[in-house]
Amino acid sequence: MKALVKNSDSHGIWMEDVPQPICKANEVKIKITHTAICGTDLHIYEWDEWAQRNLNLPLIIGHEFCGVIEEIGSGVTHYKTGQRVSGEGHITCGYCRNCRAGKRHLCHKTIGIGIHRSGAFAEYLVIPETNIWPIDNIDSEIAAFFDPFGNAVHTTLSYNITGEDVLITGAGPIGLMSTAICNFVGARNVVVTDVNDYRLKLAMKMGATKTINTSKDTINEYFNELNMVSGFDVGLEMSGNSVAFNSMLDNMYNGGNIALLGLLPNNTKVNWDHVIFKGLNIKGIYGREMYETWYKMTQMLKSGLNISKVLTHKLKIENYNEAFEIMASRNCGKIVLEW
Repeated sequence: MKALVKNSDSHGIWMEDVPQPICKANEVKIKITHTAICGTDLHIYEWDEWAQRNLNLPLIIGHEFCGVIEEIGSGVTHYKTGQRVSGEGHITCGYCRNCRAGKRHLCHKTIGIGIHRSGAFAEYLVIPETNIWPIDNIDSEIAAFFDPFGNAVHTTLSYNITGEDVLITGAGPIGLMSTAICNFVGARNVVVTDVNDYRLKLAMKMGATKTINTSKDTINEYFNELNMVSGFDVGLEMSGNSVAFNSMLDNMYNGGNIALLGLLPNNTKVNWDHVIFKGLNIKGIYGREMYETWYKMTQMLKSGLNISKVLTHKLKIENYNEAFEIMASRNCGKIVLEW
């Protein structure tokens, strides 16, 4: 089968012929129809420090996908061939304390598809039945990026945001989808910050009340316009940028809640006075709650949540190098590749 393989410790990725994966007991084989590029895939493509530290080559990459079930292994009881599905990219042990407590997203033995084992940028993918999620009548181009959509849902719904003023730092695809979710569940103001004007324009299309390019303006100068007095009730940190995170701390209301999804540099300095004396609650977010997040994702889409504007580029898989270069430019939302 054709697959995109990282086979060299250098910039790039290569289309190769590789053996099809074997579908074993309790596993499902999916014929991939659509995949989406994640920031993690770009790290691997560019072979940065993170990729060098975490990957063993060669490796089929990719973990955002949807497709059609081609084959089911013995013991599979809930799915059938021909069914349209996506899937959870974190494979968990099922037996550790967190897994047995229903907190599988916190499993310390998690294996990542496309990072620790063969991924989805291929004609076929095999994963455990427990990781399969049916997509019913949801458009394939949307279902292809259920993984980051799930990150957005998990982060955004970590706190009650109905009627609240929400600050989102980082207008990447997850921040953009969070913008739409905030509006859908009834936030009062949804303010998005970034330094990329292309993505800030997308944020407005996704329903932001206000977008702020923080390389030009400060956040608190817009408080009067937003009818705000003392700061934001909820902060969603999506940028992984230490300056953005500290600007969030500066502009939070006392007792406010922050959900931290962005991966901040190890040398990030924090003004802890803001955290302590404001009494802020900070919660780290990783992945998606299995499978409550997936249920909420699906039901919100079926109930009218529209995230389609985050999809800015659709290409054939043969044009994968062009897709990665667009991704590297940052002038894009989600990029979907059709197989």
